[in-house]
Amino acid sequence: MLARVATRLHQLGVKNCMGRASGGEAMQAPCHAHAAVATPVHCPRADIRRTGRDRLAVATYTGVVPASGQAMSKPALSTQATPLRALLLELGRARECSGQDLASRLGLSRTAVWKQVERLRAAGVDIEAVAGRGYRLAAPPDLLDAQAIAAALPAALRRRLGMLEVAWQLDSTNSALLRRIETGLADRSVCLAEQQSAGRGRRGRPWRMPLAGGLALSLYRRFDGALASLAGLSLVAGLAAAETLAACGVAGVGLKWPNDLVARGAKLGGVLVELGGEALGPCHAVIGVGINLRLGTTLAAIGQPAIDLATLGPPPPRNLLAARLIAALERAIDEFAQVGLGPFAARYARLDVLRGQPVQVLHAGGSRPGIARGIDARGALRVAFDEGERAIDSGEVSVRTNR
Repeated sequence: MLARVATRLHQLGVKNCMGRASGGEAMQAPCHAHAAVATPVHCPRADIRRTGRDRLAVATYTGVVPASGQAMSKPALSTQATPLRALLLELGRARECSGQDLASRLGLSRTAVWKQVERLRAAGVDIEAVAGRGYRLAAPPDLLDAQAIAAALPAALRRRLGMLEVAWQLDSTNSALLRRIETGLADRSVCLAEQQSAGRGRRGRPWRMPLAGGLALSLYRRFDGALASLAGLSLVAGLAAAETLAACGVAGVGLKWPNDLVARGAKLGGVLVELGGEALGPCHAVIGVGINLRLGTTLAAIGQPAIDLATLGPPPPRNLLAARLIAALERAIDEFAQVGLGPFAARYARLDVLRGQPVQVLHAGGSRPGIARGIDARGALRVAFDEGERAIDSGEVSVRTNR
């Protein structure tokens, strides 16, 4: 019975962090099983406050969280992260700023300032050097702030959240939450990061995001039901993200099955859901959402057509977008946990960019042409082939539109 459940979840494209895939084969995609790191990830030099009676622990990171697999016995402080954030904020306070002025404000040498500027450039921040004047940011910094995000959340949701953290740098927000589950991570905990060193997408593909150039957000949720009942959760999360962008004034965002946000035929964002717990319940999920805001020079390093919000128009403020996305995910997941995928089908269909389109279904043996017909009640893709219609599970194949 347990093997059948695990097999079905793998076919539906929902990663199960119990550590095995169907047929007893080890998963190829990096799935950080909870037992891998038993030590909790602490907030390095975090500013943690209680917001009155709301019981929400708010933390803003100023250090670097160690990569997956590195245990910590105490908070890890970084001499790199704090100067980088401070430098970025100083650069944003003036149109142009000389190296000497920056050195004086930050208590650094001019050589140290130059090195930190190069670090920011290497992280994807567009910093111009103006002869005789100093440094200038190509765009004002829009840094995440846990207090600002919390303030933009509805009061009732703030009371329900277990934790809200903003990290300067992580391997990935999903991995950061997965590492803490064994040590009692609170339900409805949220983790965001300014930069990810090992962001992950579907099938273990890397997710690249320049520093402060996107939104990397993960939410931890517990469920009383069986793992199999969570099939379709990634579609619901994608729908919540697309509707959040529309509410923020971003037009033309669609959903490409199974987990992509797209605009103008290119990838704008994606969803990664990772599961754990008992096959028959209770279980839990870490729902990760990544959205491109300003890719800059990172765009050239992405191995597929990609787009960012800046190309579509002025991006919404990142803190506002994060708050609205958290609220939308919470509403959608609460409804999904109660009634399943059914009530979301019509809303998903309105944004489904594959519906009615010729597609190529890619599998190990080659590819087959067909016509996409939308999703079924389980979240599988319906594809009409010459011999008839078949439901395609995301764990089995990939789908490409014909161009």
